[in-house]
Amino acid sequence: MLTGLNTAVEYQGESYHVQTEDGGQSHPVITTVLFKGGAVFSSRKTRYAHAAESEPISSDGIKKLMREQHKTMLKDLIAGKIPLGGGAPGQRSRPVGSPQAQ
Repeated sequence: MLTGLNTAVEYQGESYHVQTEDGGQSHPVITTVLFKGGAVFSSRKTRYAHAAESEPISSDGIKKLMREQHKTMLKDLIAGKIPLGGGAPGQRSRPVGSPQAQ
């Protein structure tokens, strides 16, 4: 399990926190959560077990996936791609083309 990423960001007068974690080899999922006011506002999960079946993913490869997903959540927040008023808090979203975690 790798060290997670954490970023605090102000957007439209509100404070948000983005946190990305790796579940480790026993749970090969990268999870990114967007918090607003301490509550989960949106989350994204990407499984990477399928990629490791043929060849193990290096810790550098996992770190790269984590950084990309973390950065995408931040960019989507700032670009207005995450519904802030009409969407229900806690709604799950994921990048296009990412496998959905169950």
